[in-house]
Amino acid sequence: MEEIIGSYNPILIFSAFILTIMASYTSMNLVAMLHTSERNRRFLLIAGTLSMGVGIWLMNFIGMLTIDGAESFHYRIPLILLSLIVGIIFVGLAFYTVTKHHFHKTSLLLGSIFMTCAVLFVHLVGMLGLEIVFSYDPIILIVALVLMCASFWFVFWMLFFAKNFSVSHRIWMKPLAALVLTIAIVEGHFLLVKSAEIIRFKITDPIGNISDERLFIYFVLFLSIVILIGLISSSAFISRKLAITDTNLKDITAALDESSIVAITDPKGKITFVNDKFVEISKYQREELLGMDHRILNSGYHPRSYFQQLWKEISSGRVWKGEIRNKAKDGSFYWVDTTIVPFLGKNGKPYQYVAIRHDITNRKLAEEKLKESLKEVNDINFALDQSSIVAFTDEKGKITKVNDKFCEISKYSREELIGVDHKILNSGFHSKAYFKELWSTIGNGHVWKGEIRNKAKDGTYYWVDTTIIPFMNEKGKPYQYLAIRNDITERKKTEETLHRQDKLAAVGQLAAGVAHEIRNPLTSMKGYGEFLLEDETDPQRREFIEIILDEIGRVNTIVEDFMVLAKPKVVELEEKNIVKIINNVLSLLEFEARKKNVKMSFEANEDIIQIECDEDRLKQVFLNFVKNGIEAMPNGGELTVKVSVEDNQVQISIQDTGVGIPEDKLKKIGEPFYTTKKEGNGLGLMVSFKIIESHQGKVYIESEINKGTTFNIILPAKTA
Repeated sequence: MEEIIGSYNPILIFSAFILTIMASYTSMNLVAMLHTSERNRRFLLIAGTLSMGVGIWLMNFIGMLTIDGAESFHYRIPLILLSLIVGIIFVGLAFYTVTKHHFHKTSLLLGSIFMTCAVLFVHLVGMLGLEIVFSYDPIILIVALVLMCASFWFVFWMLFFAKNFSVSHRIWMKPLAALVLTIAIVEGHFLLVKSAEIIRFKITDPIGNISDERLFIYFVLFLSIVILIGLISSSAFISRKLAITDTNLKDITAALDESSIVAITDPKGKITFVNDKFVEISKYQREELLGMDHRILNSGYHPRSYFQQLWKEISSGRVWKGEIRNKAKDGSFYWVDTTIVPFLGKNGKPYQYVAIRHDITNRKLAEEKLKESLKEVNDINFALDQSSIVAFTDEKGKITKVNDKFCEISKYSREELIGVDHKILNSGFHSKAYFKELWSTIGNGHVWKGEIRNKAKDGTYYWVDTTIIPFMNEKGKPYQYLAIRNDITERKKTEETLHRQDKLAAVGQLAAGVAHEIRNPLTSMKGYGEFLLEDETDPQRREFIEIILDEIGRVNTIVEDFMVLAKPKVVELEEKNIVKIINNVLSLLEFEARKKNVKMSFEANEDIIQIECDEDRLKQVFLNFVKNGIEAMPNGGELTVKVSVEDNQVQISIQDTGVGIPEDKLKKIGEPFYTTKKEGNGLGLMVSFKIIESHQGKVYIESEINKGTTFNIILPAKTA
């Protein structure tokens, strides 16, 4: 038994050291890329294992060849190759242990032990391959194993476990790790050689032995260098590709961080990563978020079913998109447009989720304001539609939109109005100059206000108080007009009634004075005239006196009418049959009608229609209206009187087929001293209207030139 002691070949030792450090660096470079390239994980692990295994084997094999007397060694190829394979296997176990996704605290120690075993068994089997019988000094052997294990533990801890180190940010970590590994392997080799006590022996040309040692050594060196160069080249190529990919990834990540809110969670929803924008918008610190789930941001706005559906989607491996309102740490709310992407493992189940969000708070606030504005506009439109007549027209005056009230008052359907202008409603009341001034005003961008009388589809007239507002384009020209109208028909009727009453009051004041001053002289004149008529025998002179008396009677009648206006007679109402009253009037005028070739007819839907009235005064009204109708037909015609009861009202119409009354004169009928007859004074119709009003009734006149006139009288009926 003897200890191996001799001088070492420095060139071979240096070569072995260089090759080992190259192999270590290549191996660390490849293994360090495991966490950044999931797709090439298997290839990187195998390549790193091969590089490290070859490095350990080279250091041991070449180191043995540098010992003095190595020229007497014989080589058993199978055992030498077995030592290489054993080293690669233990290195592979070590790398797998420390680089797997889910590791424990024991991973460091176990990986270090596997690496130590790689060096030990490569040395052990390599000694056998050199046909050396040996034994180890246990103390030196234990020291060597502990030192190697500690060195390997430090390297693995520094590369894969230490939180204070980052491989991606400290480029010196891999060279340092390769140097420490190489020192540990070299140190282990020499300590193992130091601890070995061997007996040399030589077997003459056994099968599998090689006697030309130099040729074998050079062959092994050449093959090792080729393998290492291949591994180094592969490592460099992969590193360059990954560097490019890493650069692109960093650029994408930087762009994403600038524009989006990013968070990564584990399969249970626990937050494992957030970017700066997430911290900024949530107001939480990164330490407050990591390890929590997104319920920390729950605003309570969405129902539980909303998130249940979300989790159902992403847990099934599908991408979920939607909008979520979150609550920041300071209590403020913010909206995010969210896309959650599940990342699936080999088992087809998600192992993490990446949520990419965009802040849409301003957009949601704008939407809310828009909704409020739309609601306000709708409320205004509703109120406007309920109270006003609204129409939109284009710049040429063509109607583009009308509301329901427009259709209701005009009697036209919406389809009949859209696309036409307002000439369809022209009543002919206003002059062309009136509308020309209107268009000049709104065409220059000014608001026009005024009153217009329109004509509905059924021929009835209505008044509207109108405001027309032009809407201007960027060139300062109107592109559409909004017309807002209010029905003032009743107001115009009231104004007309007040106007009539003002005239009647003026006439009444005049009548009071005139009647007082004229009536007494008329009485004297009539008395003396009758006295002269009694004593006069000359026929011609009697004729003259009778003419004087007739004229005095005519003047007296006018004075009587004035007296009615000056001091209306108190109406004494009694329940009477209106049918009988009208029949009596028609009987009185039958002879006069026959003389003028007028055919009179009377229609009543009932024989007895009771009303409360002053019979004598109503007879005066009917006599006046019927007589006017007969006089309106100088060449003869037909006069029809109809009486009916509808809705507790008595409707009486007196219709002739005479010459009719022009529209401009029709509205003046009933005014004092206005008449369409050559010999009339206009007081008869005025008094008749006043009598009807005293009976709580109304008079409407309809007339058409050369077709006739109809007086419509409405009186309240007496309920049977």
